[in-house]
Amino acid sequence: MDGNGRWAQRRWLPRAAGHRAGVEVLTPLLDAAGRAGVSAVTLYAFSTENWTRPEDEVSTLMGLFLEKAKSKVPELNERGARLRFVGRTERLPESVRAAAREAEELTAANDRIDVYVALNYGGRSEMVDAARRMISAGLAPEEVDEGTFARYLYAPEAPEVDLVIRTSGELRVSNFLLWQIAYAEFYLTETLWPDFTPEEFLGALESYASRSRRRGGV
Repeated sequence: MDGNGRWAQRRWLPRAAGHRAGVEVLTPLLDAAGRAGVSAVTLYAFSTENWTRPEDEVSTLMGLFLEKAKSKVPELNERGARLRFVGRTERLPESVRAAAREAEELTAANDRIDVYVALNYGGRSEMVDAARRMISAGLAPEEVDEGTFARYLYAPEAPEVDLVIRTSGELRVSNFLLWQIAYAEFYLTETLWPDFTPEEFLGALESYASRSRRRGGV
């Protein structure tokens, strides 16, 4: 969800205003996704690298998560979304971990759309953690194949990613779901995240639907 800071700067606003505006995109976007039959969405909310940002911005992001958890989670629950938080969540502030646990518990029985929130997440970290869990489980090398490895990821029940949407003109993967996006299609747009509309989201789905996914075949 890129472009919050630039959106704010272009309006002579503090970066925090961009993050707040970015949160407001989520409900209409997820509504559109549900109506279109999308079964799962992953939102890259905070990466393992984001800790290098200025301390006040990190603090603002954590505070914003807590603030919006109180209003957005009940809203998403009413819409049938099941929330799941993935990443090295144990390294987040306890208040944030508690809010995430409460959100997961509240929405656990929902089945309209699965919403994965990547929080303190990094694709390389996820694969390292999967390897560590396999070693801790005592698996022998010959027991490890792609299927086994996938079962030790943060959310092994999540489907393989079909489409990655990259906003604000960024052209890199940025350590996002490195295992899961092996055969994903990409939709790249100059639109800043706070300006990303349900209409453009549906346009991204149409673009995806028009492509031929051969997965190395013909």
